[in-house]
Amino acid sequence: MTGPSDNARTAAREPCGPKSSRDGAEDRQSTGDRPKAVSSELAGNLSVTDGKAADKQGPSLGHHRRRGKLPAYAALDLGTNNCRLLVARPSRRGFVVIDAFSRIIRLGEGLAHSGRLSEKAMDRTIHALKVCRDKMRRRGVKRSRLISTEACRIAENSDQFISRVFDQTGLELEIINRETEARLAVSGCASLLDPSCNGALIFDIGGGSSELIWLDLSERSRNWRASVYDRLEAQNCIEAWTSLPIGVVTLAEKFGGRDVSPEIFESMVDEVTTQLAPFEKKNALREKVTNGSAHLLGTSGTVTTIAGIKLELPAYDRKRVDGCWLLDAEVRDVSSSLIGMSYEDRVAQPCVGIDRADLVLAGCAILEALMRLWPCERLRVADRGLREGMLATMMAEDGYRGGHRRRRRRSRKSPDRGD
Repeated sequence: MTGPSDNARTAAREPCGPKSSRDGAEDRQSTGDRPKAVSSELAGNLSVTDGKAADKQGPSLGHHRRRGKLPAYAALDLGTNNCRLLVARPSRRGFVVIDAFSRIIRLGEGLAHSGRLSEKAMDRTIHALKVCRDKMRRRGVKRSRLISTEACRIAENSDQFISRVFDQTGLELEIINRETEARLAVSGCASLLDPSCNGALIFDIGGGSSELIWLDLSERSRNWRASVYDRLEAQNCIEAWTSLPIGVVTLAEKFGGRDVSPEIFESMVDEVTTQLAPFEKKNALREKVTNGSAHLLGTSGTVTTIAGIKLELPAYDRKRVDGCWLLDAEVRDVSSSLIGMSYEDRVAQPCVGIDRADLVLAGCAILEALMRLWPCERLRVADRGLREGMLATMMAEDGYRGGHRRRRRRSRKSPDRGD
């Protein structure tokens, strides 16, 4: 068996500069950003499928319908801090999740200082990936996309890590560039956009990087629905985006995460503000946010943690957090309470815990910098993002809409065109 494609990894890691915000997402992806199949080494029900080739491999759609099942898709997001998996099937409202997995693996631990992924971090990650592999096998996944982000983009030994993952798990990871990461984030949380607003600033505070995307929704139809296809259409509303090489792990490692005084917190905010300034200078979003009908939309562990604390949940509850609205004053109240806590108190907080206790204030500092630069009264919380974006994209590419596969129509002018 051959290992991961060197050309694909290289293409995925090349920087991708801004392009026309109206281009289709598929046209703007490099070869390295195309969906990959799960390796055939997984055996069992996992077959190699990619794009339209899915029509020619494995059981037919009619076979699935006769058995009462539509094919299962998997999306894996391997970040600097987290390893997360979703397995889903197409449904009338987009897709329905049939399995999931999330584990904090801290792949990027120490990366900012050494430039390399550590052996312990790689061991933790591979163990989590084996769990994901087994879940996909049990669910009979037919098509998947397995992505890695900032930690693998910048680590000197990421190629060795990708090869090691392939050898030990049979999974072929794809290192995506920052633009693709931003676009997938938009697709993943598009259904939470307020249809009454003319703009939205979406942000994803990650472990090693943070993505910001400004959506111009002023020309969007008011009866716009966030189905699978509309998730992709939301990408065409992107007017500006950026990716900062700073996240909760990198910021906490630089300033410290266990003992954070108000002075250290302000230093964190200043650091992030300095990095955000060029994006604001280029795009003048402050005026659009403050003078127009706009809202913030956050997709990350930071905003979901803040929401869980604000809701006083005895244990984290995705159903209550995902889609909830927070006022800017409520966000700042939670941040202030966390600053006033000791590390041990943060560990005891049910929506923080030991895994996030040394990172949560770094995330709060990034969010505070965003809110100061782009004042906005309302923030919507999304416990969804890249994985949902990948699932929506794969299903749309395979022609699923509303749980059914769209049939191709032939026209006289364009016989090969599907509707």
